[in-house]
Amino acid sequence: MINIIKIKYNNKKVYQITILKNRLKKIFSNIGKNIDLIVILNSQTADPNFYYLTGFTSGLFENNILLVERNGIELITDRLEFETALEQKIKNMKIKSINKANELEKYLNQKLSNKIIGINFSFLPIAYFRYLKQYKPKKIIDVGKAFMGARLVKDEKEIENIRIANEITKKAFKKIQQYFKTGITEKELAATFEYLMRKNNASEEAFETIVSFDKNSALPHHFPDNTKLKENSIVLIDAGAKYNNYCADITQTFIFKPNKNSDKYKKIIEMYNIVKQAQQIGLKNAKENANGKEVHNAVNNFINSVHKGKYNGKFIHSLGHSIGIETHDGPGFSNQNNILKENMIISDEPGIYINGFGGVRIENDVLIKKNKSVFL
Repeated sequence: MINIIKIKYNNKKVYQITILKNRLKKIFSNIGKNIDLIVILNSQTADPNFYYLTGFTSGLFENNILLVERNGIELITDRLEFETALEQKIKNMKIKSINKANELEKYLNQKLSNKIIGINFSFLPIAYFRYLKQYKPKKIIDVGKAFMGARLVKDEKEIENIRIANEITKKAFKKIQQYFKTGITEKELAATFEYLMRKNNASEEAFETIVSFDKNSALPHHFPDNTKLKENSIVLIDAGAKYNNYCADITQTFIFKPNKNSDKYKKIIEMYNIVKQAQQIGLKNAKENANGKEVHNAVNNFINSVHKGKYNGKFIHSLGHSIGIETHDGPGFSNQNNILKENMIISDEPGIYINGFGGVRIENDVLIKKNKSVFL
């Protein structure tokens, strides 16, 4: 077992030295030898790969540059972020503060001129791409897929962070029903849920919290609005905390003040039970070496065929997606042949959606293991 050395800074969760080396090894093994260095250039937001390699949990680092080599990383920052970076510095990381444009140009020219460099095409805006080209690198290679491949299989630190993000989100779900009341709006309930996650030590939301009542719940990506909650209504909440840069993604569906004798209630319960069974089918089939598309198809076929095809075509999205630094940290499984590997983390989120009536979705995050997988 690897002996992981920890460095403390500001009493925060620490980034582990050995993990940086392992992540660099994974990235460069996916690229090959014909490259001199990788350039991660942040725009007004940071490239997720910046956090993947630095482990930073504080600071904006907008327009900062991270130079990535096989044996270490170098951050080029300015006086705004220099002290924040120093507090979080790890071994095999250099930090250089450059505050004058001409000095930065001179340094980048020295580093990039006539070099084969890799950049993340999927993140970098075209203006920033043109900015790098002025330093006349010999060749520019897209390394986005290499990073994505490295990030798909999580190391133990990533699993720990995602597990904690899940625990925070689940605590919020346990409390949220206390705030259900007639007349509360979707926006108000979403704000309350986000408050509960922050109260339980979330650094931020992994994505904008989805709260949808009744017919709005048939829209998987409905944005909360001023729709008010009524009795015997569906309440669907899709939310996730972020912890140390890592995301959770959980969905639960409730019925507020149900009228158990109503046809509406009986229909919602029927949909819920089918979705619950479908999720278990997904969990059972999602394990090492399984084909992600086949896992999706097993769930989709079940929903389409149950009750003589009553809900055929009512599951309208992918069963799941990879989760990590980004909520969608990799491709979905419905349209690609993804072979699952041990220590991937994916969502398992079947649903049934009926326009004009409502929808039911149940979602949990799944850690892929060799023989069977587990909900986090």
